[in-house]
Amino acid sequence: MAAVAFRLGQRVHAAGDPARVGTVRYLGPVEGHSGDWVGVDWDAGAGGRHDGSLAGRRYFLAAGERSASFARPTALSAGITLPDALRTRYRVDDFTKEEQDEMYVFSTSQKRVSVELVGKNKVQEKLKNLNDLTGASVSYMGVSSIGPQDELKNLVPNLIQLDLTGNLLSPWQDIFSLCEALSSLEVLDLTNNTMENDFTKSSSVKNIRVLVLNYCGVTWELVEKIKFPFLCLSELHLMTNKIKIIMTPVGDIVQGFHTLRLLNLEDNHIDSWDEIVKLSYLRSLEQLHLNKNMLKHVAYPSNLPSPGSLGDAAVVPFEKLRVLLLGSNQIDDFLSVDSLNLFPSLTDVRLSDNPIADPAKGGVPRFVLIARLGKVKILNGSEVSPRERREAEIRYVRLVMGKVESYDPEEVKRLHPRFAELKACHGIEDEKPVSRTSGHQKLSSGLISITLKCVGPSMGEKQPLTKKLPPATTVGKLKSLCESFFKLKDIKLRLYLEEEGCPLPQFLEEDTSSLMELGIGTGSTIIVDEES
Repeated sequence: MAAVAFRLGQRVHAAGDPARVGTVRYLGPVEGHSGDWVGVDWDAGAGGRHDGSLAGRRYFLAAGERSASFARPTALSAGITLPDALRTRYRVDDFTKEEQDEMYVFSTSQKRVSVELVGKNKVQEKLKNLNDLTGASVSYMGVSSIGPQDELKNLVPNLIQLDLTGNLLSPWQDIFSLCEALSSLEVLDLTNNTMENDFTKSSSVKNIRVLVLNYCGVTWELVEKIKFPFLCLSELHLMTNKIKIIMTPVGDIVQGFHTLRLLNLEDNHIDSWDEIVKLSYLRSLEQLHLNKNMLKHVAYPSNLPSPGSLGDAAVVPFEKLRVLLLGSNQIDDFLSVDSLNLFPSLTDVRLSDNPIADPAKGGVPRFVLIARLGKVKILNGSEVSPRERREAEIRYVRLVMGKVESYDPEEVKRLHPRFAELKACHGIEDEKPVSRTSGHQKLSSGLISITLKCVGPSMGEKQPLTKKLPPATTVGKLKSLCESFFKLKDIKLRLYLEEEGCPLPQFLEEDTSSLMELGIGTGSTIIVDEES
């Protein structure tokens, strides 16, 4: 095969290794070496030897310092057609156990779910023509074209889900032809295909409900274009595409996508909430995945478009949004947390791995977030039970009453918007807190009942104890009491609060903090451990 058999910009893979994928960047001779050569810029992780230059001469500029190499044409493959890949993947003569184990389809949340696509006892009959195949994966098989439309249509006429991850597809025209040939297709995964960021002509694609474009190098400009052919999308996955700006063709609001219920923008480069506000009026949007971006603040949109600008007399931002995933961002302020209460339908929130939700980084524990988020039913993937909410809210009120220096109602309302509401809801007496040194405090006069559990390896077997203590008891004092209760000598103690819904107990670090200040009330469990 001569180098001219390839073209610049073509996607190829190493012969015999369809998972090693790259892009042709040079065709021709290489100084000091005979014959024809192909310069390839390999995808991340595929390996290379240089940056497109060799022996002091630059042939092309690669994406990385060592992502490029030169290869003989015979060492590369231009790929195979989709029908050939399906026949190879699902032929019955020589299934290996590994091939059988790798058969899966994608759930609507894009998790791989292992399934038996074809039963062993039905193999011969079913795979004679693949007519009954409804879900297929041909990931990393070097698919570079869909082949003749009629051939594909006749081969898998009932295909509903198709995983094309890690192949050599690039032109959108191939995708439109694929969707036209497979009228039953609803879920299409193009992860790790370097798709073109433009197309000239497109036909209407009404059958695709879920489109996955993770790791495809797409821009928002392309997203604005694909909404016209893909008229009926309910899910659009755009993970890890380095999207930073949501560029709209007209105004500052993304329009269209009337059927879109889930938009996944995880692991991109979005660092401004102003970009997310542009999505406010996707009227069917129920789930917005924004984990692993660089967002620092969240705010409910306050500047509504002028009446009728979106075709309605009145528009409500994020009206149907139920799920907002904000994990692994840089959110560190309570204003962002409190603003989530303004989203009219929001009940499922993820804030884990943000500074505000990490006590080790100055953030707050789970119970504070639950108390401040009045409508949330799922926090960080864990259900908030009615009992957990009640206990969290009571504990939060105690925490605020024990720590506020000024009892000016307006100041308290500014810092703790739900404080007065929660006090009234749970019947907690409204009185001005005083300092520990200024005398008797009525709030602290009632004893609280807590359970103490020893878990330290050198403590021996100790039965849990339930004790009634003054709310003003400090963590340091409680450590001394535990030494007495459990007859512990020469052991340096560490105390933890066990909380419902939290996978790990909360370390009680400050010896001077009182149980009341920490929001610890009756029914709480303290874990007694020892320093390692």
